[in-house]
Amino acid sequence: MTVDAWIQHPTSRLLKQEMFASLLRWMGVTEVPEELPLEFTLGALEAARVDRALVCAWHGPTGALITNDEVAGYVRAAGGKLVGVASVDLERPMVAVRELRRAVNELGLKALRMLPWLWNAPPDDRRYYPLYAACVDLGVPFCLQVGHTGPLAPSEPGRPIPYLDRVALDFPELVIVGGHIGYPWTDEMIALATKYENVFIDTSAYKPRRYPAQLKDYLRGHGRKKVLFGSNFPMLNPADCLAQVDELNLDPEAKALFLGGNAQRVFKL
Repeated sequence: MTVDAWIQHPTSRLLKQEMFASLLRWMGVTEVPEELPLEFTLGALEAARVDRALVCAWHGPTGALITNDEVAGYVRAAGGKLVGVASVDLERPMVAVRELRRAVNELGLKALRMLPWLWNAPPDDRRYYPLYAACVDLGVPFCLQVGHTGPLAPSEPGRPIPYLDRVALDFPELVIVGGHIGYPWTDEMIALATKYENVFIDTSAYKPRRYPAQLKDYLRGHGRKKVLFGSNFPMLNPADCLAQVDELNLDPEAKALFLGGNAQRVFKL
């Protein structure tokens, strides 16, 4: 099974945010449509032979850019192809905890994803802590972006050490998935994934040819159970990413774990 650990089916509310001008430029998008049919995303997954993908909601200081209910609707319409990932309002921690519980218990979403750069708040900010406790209680992973910020926002909240290191120390039971490999602090992210049993890395937003050498070595060796394939569609097409996987020179076990086995285990698929 091939699992894409990070995609989104974008709404126009998301794509029209000024902070995404840099991403749209990289993608060659000059005009944002008012609506994208779900077939747009499902077709990209089918063309890449991706069996399942984790599709995420987006919530930021200005409100929901992709709601949890929208994500749940995508999951229902996709016939088992999509797995929903929630997002909540960090500014209102108790409201956020209640919404996370609703998203998991009523909507069937399987993880929480928050973007520290979007809130300009690193993951050791006190407002996240009720959410970490709720994730542990609900048995769902906490996903976040690590590394520099492609959108027009500060990058410092994405630095793994010291911020994410403190979280992993305070919540050893919390399953943490750091997306976007942590570049240019990839060594820090590898150090955390090596140090903590429940910390993982996903490769979304990078094609295999752009993985840092140390991440490739980690994938081939003792990190084979720690790294999950991701594309960050629609920023990157999963087919383009998967076409380069053989260049990583992974042995059969490492390749199977990277492409799907680790995600199946981490997200209990």
